[in-house]
Amino acid sequence: MPRNFIARFKRIDDLIRIKATGNSEQLAEKLGISSRTAKEFIAVMKEMGAPIIFNRHRNSYCYTENGKFNISFTIVK
Repeated sequence: MPRNFIARFKRIDDLIRIKATGNSEQLAEKLGISSRTAKEFIAVMKEMGAPIIFNRHRNSYCYTENGKFNISFTIVK
């Protein structure tokens, strides 16, 4: 896994929340990755339960519910 995976994941989450991803090619360009990798990030986020759609009017991936990812470690007792 690339070192900057988490940073990219957080950046995508930020861009989705402000509805500024563009299409997968534009998102890829913003992140310096391939379009295929951008699509894989979106797919993983969806698999993790994120309610993501592509809004053609805004030309951006968007969440259908307010929320954000919180990537952290939680101690369970």
